Amino acid sequence: MIPEIGQFSLVLALFVALAQGTVPLIGAARGWGDWMALAGTAANVQFLLVITAFACLTQAYVVSDFSVANVAHNSHTLKPLLYKISGVWGNHEGSMVLWVSILALFGLAVAQFGDNLPPSLRARVLAIQGLIGAAFLAFILFTSNPFLRLDPAPLEGRGLNPILQDPGLAFHPPFLYLGYVGFSMAFSFAVAALIEGRVDPAWARWVRPWTLAAWCALTVGIALGSWWAYYELGWGGWWFWDPVENASFIPWLVGTALLHSAIVVEKRDALKSWTVLLAILAFSMSLLGTFLVRSGVLTSVHTFASDPERGVFILGLLLLVIGGSLTLYAIRAPALKGGGLFAPVSREGALVFNNLMLTTAAAVVLLGTLYPLILDAVGGGKVSVGTPFYNATFVPLMIPVLLACTVGAMLSWKRADISGVLGRLKLAFTGVMIVIVTAGYILGITELLAALGFGVAAWLVLGSAVELGDRIGLLRLSPGAALRRAVGLPRAAWGMAIAHGAVGIMVAGITASTAFRTESIQLMRPGEDITVAGYNLRFDGATAIRGPNYTAARGLFTVRKNGEIVTILTPEKRQYPAEGSNTTEAGIRTTIAGDLYAVLGERASNGAWSTRIYFNPLVAWIWAGAILMAVGGMVSLTDRRYRVGAPKPAQSRPAKPAPGTAEA
Repeated sequence: MIPEIGQFSLVLALFVALAQGTVPLIGAARGWGDWMALAGTAANVQFLLVITAFACLTQAYVVSDFSVANVAHNSHTLKPLLYKISGVWGNHEGSMVLWVSILALFGLAVAQFGDNLPPSLRARVLAIQGLIGAAFLAFILFTSNPFLRLDPAPLEGRGLNPILQDPGLAFHPPFLYLGYVGFSMAFSFAVAALIEGRVDPAWARWVRPWTLAAWCALTVGIALGSWWAYYELGWGGWWFWDPVENASFIPWLVGTALLHSAIVVEKRDALKSWTVLLAILAFSMSLLGTFLVRSGVLTSVHTFASDPERGVFILGLLLLVIGGSLTLYAIRAPALKGGGLFAPVSREGALVFNNLMLTTAAAVVLLGTLYPLILDAVGGGKVSVGTPFYNATFVPLMIPVLLACTVGAMLSWKRADISGVLGRLKLAFTGVMIVIVTAGYILGITELLAALGFGVAAWLVLGSAVELGDRIGLLRLSPGAALRRAVGLPRAAWGMAIAHGAVGIMVAGITASTAFRTESIQLMRPGEDITVAGYNLRFDGATAIRGPNYTAARGLFTVRKNGEIVTILTPEKRQYPAEGSNTTEAGIRTTIAGDLYAVLGERASNGAWSTRIYFNPLVAWIWAGAILMAVGGMVSLTDRRYRVGAPKPAQSRPAKPAPGTAEA
């Protein structure tokens, strides 16, 4: 009965979404207030219906209702409760229910907290959200129904992909979807603005918090995914430039550009058309990622669907959304009036440079991702685009962005004195020179690029600190006056400094883990030892253990440094009988200096075990920096200006009631 309730809720949600996507648009076009007001009510109802469906599917997983095909294909009675719940979105059908649930949640948020929006804009934004929701609900109901029944029901389910049976499944996809779907709000605001023919600083003030929230969530989601792959797959790396990884990184790059571009619209009433285009592209790239993951064109642990029907449906949706929005943009964008003029050397000029480089970098990653697929589709054969391509193209594009990051934050609006800014940064520049020289001396001339990488990292961290100190007058005012200015500084300024400094921490981690990674692969018998990066690891053998739904061989490594035992590493080789597959669980010791990483492989006929030992210097700094970036974004999100929002414009005349209704 409960699965039928979930099914019926999705059907009702589809009809509500269609009403939400049409009636308010008509009302906004004709000035009918009661029709526009329907948007908020419909958004509330749609959320209640979708979340009911999600709860019904979750209940089916928790009680192991194998009469539901989705549960039978992706769950098992032996699964721990955590994986029964997170397994709801560990498959195609369930992940799409999570997608529309988050989409409905954003619509609910606008309905509940968007009272400061002009009624027509609010109605149009919610209507666009409704149309997106209707499209995905139709996709679920017609091609990916999660509530299909099996008769007779099997006694046991097939289980979940063992790689997904990890706490990471509980956090990585929800955060990733919050980012993906969150950009739909920027998209809806952009399309609504194009329909109205008006983009102004107030619009930018409204759109920035939604974009920032989505960006923070996507940052966390990508970081969690990288960390999960790092410790779960046993390869010792943190990024592989996998097409599905790229599919999440592309909208992040475009979203980062959008955040900075919206600042120019808000502060200087400029770059309107460009900002609207970025808002469209950010969500379009999110939809492209959805297509790549669910169309079956890729083979990856991330992919869920190989049904061509699903791929065609998503491709059609992709073409409709992207093609329709870009067509509307081509028609209406020329009418958007430009804002104030500015000199090339100015805060605006720096943000334009930021935008150009980030979008070019996104285009490079998109090209590297799609080119093999396109070439294969036209019969050109199979090619692989890997790390060397991205190192040669993406990295050179990002270095100027990182170098300009600190300088741009200190430039004044409209026209700036670059020499004065560089003079205020001399302390940071001195620190960078010390870091480069010291690193070069320790590492040697052969590692000059690594020394320069550490210099870039220092430039970001020290530059952010200097920029923040300059804002509060740390060296110009008395300590008390500087403290008062620091307390009164807008939180957006604190958030920017934290985020920029966090990028420097990431750069240091990337530089060290890439340039100085140590790897050792060998066969080891119990009692043998090996020395890696100053650590002595003695292999004490492997024992058989039993988990809740798996068996495993657990290796035992006693780790010494300077003759003292520092830790015991216990990597595992797991077998999942229900799913008929194996996974690798690495043994990791994390310190501020780096990770000691041990992997247990297969047992040889002579009793020795295949083992892999890595030392990844500063690798944890990568994820720490990413999380700190998101923290900076969340600090900015608490800025009072975003909580208050733009003032509600005065109405020259009240909205007209629909024909046939009485005026109050």
